[in-house]
Amino acid sequence: LPAEPAEIARATQLSLRWAERCKRAQEKFSLGAPPGRALFGIVQGGDDMALRSESARALVDIGFHGYAIGGLAVGEPQETMLKVVEETTPRLPADKPRYLMGAGTPLDLVEGVARGIDMFDCVMPTRNARNGQLFTSQGRITIKNARYAEDDGPLDPRCRCYTCRTHSRAYLRHLFMAGEMSAAALNTLHNLTFYLDLMRSIREAIAFRTFENFRQEFVRS
Repeated sequence: LPAEPAEIARATQLSLRWAERCKRAQEKFSLGAPPGRALFGIVQGGDDMALRSESARALVDIGFHGYAIGGLAVGEPQETMLKVVEETTPRLPADKPRYLMGAGTPLDLVEGVARGIDMFDCVMPTRNARNGQLFTSQGRITIKNARYAEDDGPLDPRCRCYTCRTHSRAYLRHLFMAGEMSAAALNTLHNLTFYLDLMRSIREAIAFRTFENFRQEFVRS
């Protein structure tokens, strides 16, 4: 169940106090540290946009290398997540990385980028791969389904990963149903490739100023 408003407010203030302590510690111990380390402030506040706005403003005042939007992709409706993202990202510096924590599905990535997000992380491609659910250009495939038992075609004919080039859907199903560890490895290799290819396509669409067309086509597919 969603937390009570008072609890969300208390947790948001606690997160801000931690952010201040982290920034002071980073400044104190940064001398002599290896280069390239970045400290991100995490915007919290549940689905309360007043709290989100307060959190974002305070974090920007503290000053970080980048800014994350946390507390989402934890079971709330997608439209709630996207509304929070859409209203939060304009409150964060456009010249610093903006990171949506814990998202998500391929559609979440596309819609997140459309709302100003630069970075993502999620267990979905690897966790789903271990459970036999695979992301393809033709939609999600649950490889244990009997329909793939004699399917000699590639997992995804548009994918050039090792899994798709060398193994059929039928063989991948056999490995999964037999409990072979190689099933998890091959499935994971494909799902990670799918996600990397998706992000590469997004970057190319942005570079060629065709992202909105790309987004609309992706949503329809």
